[in-house]
Parts: sequence; structure tokens; C-alpha cells
Amino acid sequence: MGPKIGFIGLGIMGIPMCKNLLKAGFALTVYNRTQSKMNEILEEGAKGVSTPKEVAISSDIVIIMVTDSPDVEDVVLGQNGIIDAVKKDSIVIDMSTISPKVTKSIAKQLNQKQAHMLDAPVSGGLWGAISGTLTIMVGGEEDIFNRAIPVFEAMGKNITLTGPSGMGQTTKLINQILVSNTMNAVAEALVFAAKAGANLDTTIEAVSGGAASSWQLSNLGTRAIKGDFSPGFMVKLQQKDLRLILEMARELNIPVPSTSLVHQLYSSLEAEGRGDEGTQSLVRIYEKLAGVEARSE
Repeated sequence: MGPKIGFIGLGIMGIPMCKNLLKAGFALTVYNRTQSKMNEILEEGAKGVSTPKEVAISSDIVIIMVTDSPDVEDVVLGQNGIIDAVKKDSIVIDMSTISPKVTKSIAKQLNQKQAHMLDAPVSGGLWGAISGTLTIMVGGEEDIFNRAIPVFEAMGKNITLTGPSGMGQTTKLINQILVSNTMNAVAEALVFAAKAGANLDTTIEAVSGGAASSWQLSNLGTRAIKGDFSPGFMVKLQQKDLRLILEMARELNIPVPSTSLVHQLYSSLEAEGRGDEGTQSLVRIYEKLAGVEARSE
């Protein structure tokens, strides 16, 4: 029998990730701040509890999938938190995207309880979570990583140990620089194409076969020209990640001008009340600027 798994955070990503863990045969205990959101997973066979502490009591490996650094600090270090009952030699895996600095601090405090921490943020959005094909970037000790591989394999395909504690989060921020700037280029290119009178479907088909090919173009670009702005990854969550990048860039004293621009453009979407839309909504900003709608015929 494999390790008993705990899962904290049943949001847009957490629910399908839990379903894949259950499908892989793991015993699962779950907690969510809004208790009603647990019902779908409880019906699938998971056990529900009322505090993160109870998750730790029931689990050999605890997975966290919440929004931001303060949320992770709260479920680990807060009242009735994981740290109050974490088992010796157990593993806490934070799959949220948070500050690398906060990650290292939490890992140190768990180590003092003779427990281990892996920071393992993901890429692939809702579709990757549903299909179990998430890319998982892991920071931590190699022997602890090796123990957790069967659990990661239930949720993802491209699983990489990137370095010591905090390096998983750092790698995710690097990923988000690439993702957000590519989405910005896709939005700009599609509106350029629309204004020039190009057929958007054939344009995407043509350029996707060459050096301009990208996941954002093929998947999110295609969604955008169909007017589908439902979230695989929400604007407001992308903004949180961009904020973390800008904070770390200030600490490192390095310029990130393109990322700063994308952050401002997404701020325009948030100001319009579009924070819950998918990141492909960035095309809306360029449409307004150009006075044209980039939609397929």
C-alpha cells in the first residue's frame, strides 16, 4: 500500500489533481477553507477534515495547492496548521506558486520538526490538471524527491528536480516570464493579422509549423479568435505570479522590462473586471488599441 496522501486547496486545479490521485489508488484526506467545495471529492471516495492539522495527522505526504504565499504560510504555520501535527519524516509538497524566499523559510521550520518539504509548482493549467499531464518543477533534496515520484506521476508527466529548496518556485517564475511574454506576442500578432485582413485560422495554421510555434499560439490563440475567454489559467492568478517575478527582480537588481509591460496590460483587464477570465483575454487590450476584433470567420 502506498503512502496516505493529504490535499489542501480544492480550487480549479486542486479538484482534478485530487481525482487523478484517487484514480491512481492513493488514500486521500482533503481540506478546503470553503467546506462545500470538498463535496465533489468526498463523493469520489476521499475523506474530509476540518483543519490542515487533521490532514497532517492522517497523511504521510501532504500536498498544498492554494493561491499565494500568505495562504501557504497560514495552512502550514497558522492556527491548527500542518506544523502542529506533522509526522516525523513525512513530506509536505507545496504545488502552489509562491515566493521562493517564503518557501525556504517554511521548509526550514518543517525541518525543525523532522519533516521535509518539496516546492513543486506546476505548469499546464486546468487542462493539464484534468489530463494528468502537468509539468512539475521541484525544489528539495533528491532522496525526498525520489520518494514522492509516484505521487507526482499521478498528476504530471514532465517532472524535474531543479535544485534545492526554493528552486522549484524560482523555475516556475522563469516559466511565467516565458509564458506571459509569449502570450503578449500572440495577442499582438493576432490583432496585427486581423487589422491586415488575414484569415486568422489559416494564419495560426501557417505560422505554427515554423519557428513561431508555441503552446500559447496553438491553444490560447485558437481560443481567443473563437471568442473563448474561459480560464485554463486566470488573469488574476497570472498577475500574482508576475508580481512575484517583479519582487524577485527587484531583490536581484535585474531589469525585466517586457514582464513589467505584460503586468501593466493585465492590470488593464483587471480594471475592466476580467480577472477571472483566461490569460488569452490579453487580446482584448490590443483589440481596443487597434480598433479591430480578432475573431475567426
